[in-house]
Amino acid sequence: MGTRVRVGVFGAGGRMGQTVCSAVCSDPSLDLVAAIDPRYDGIDVGEVTGVEGCSFAVSGDLQALIHANVDVAIDFTHLDAAQKNLAFCAENSIHAVVGTSGFTEADEEGLRAKFTNSNCVIAANFAIGAVLMMRLAELAAPFFETAEILEFHHDNKIDSPSGTAVATAERMARASVQWAPDPTTKETIAGARGAKGPEGIPIHSVRMRGMVAHQEIILGTAGQTLTIRHDSNDRSSFMPGVLVAAQRISEVPGLSIGLDGILGL
Repeated sequence: MGTRVRVGVFGAGGRMGQTVCSAVCSDPSLDLVAAIDPRYDGIDVGEVTGVEGCSFAVSGDLQALIHANVDVAIDFTHLDAAQKNLAFCAENSIHAVVGTSGFTEADEEGLRAKFTNSNCVIAANFAIGAVLMMRLAELAAPFFETAEILEFHHDNKIDSPSGTAVATAERMARASVQWAPDPTTKETIAGARGAKGPEGIPIHSVRMRGMVAHQEIILGTAGQTLTIRHDSNDRSSFMPGVLVAAQRISEVPGLSIGLDGILGL
């Protein structure tokens, strides 16, 4: 086996951070060597995350990544923190795997200019099944004239529509511009037809207690419909994609948006 990849995790004490730390520790090709979270500065990582087999102090200082000789840093935090974290990674030639959402096109262009000595991947969804779902919807789009996207998330999600739904609509819109117009001329209740995404593709958001992250794309043409659906029933569904990205990020130069390049799709 080759050299193990040395990994640091931003926001290690959060729900996603804890899941990431556990997944990294369980992967034989990766070593968890640093954890950043100002809320738990100085506390042992095992106590903060519940991970066994790792014992070092969580730090609030980004310099801990350098002291630990980190190869790849994983970020599932929030936008303001992620922007600072990624700037630090780029300045110090550390690869970055990012699941934080909210980056604008301008943000992405800025990161593309910064990541010249190390690489960065930002993905709206790290579930490999969700990545395949988006790719299949993109492939199907030219063969259908109508499509709608339904996304379902837990009742603590504060934004809508989801980043995955928007990314799916964007990819479908780039794949085809031959979409039939919406026949609706009157909404009895405003918003009943959902939000209008790229090329007018409707996106419907459901926020439901008991759900995690789910999406369905329904495409229709004469005499037939095609439904493509993916369900994430637990945060662990995102971990295979995160681990693959951490393992392969050194092979994909510069900034990548989405996991397609990492997975070779």
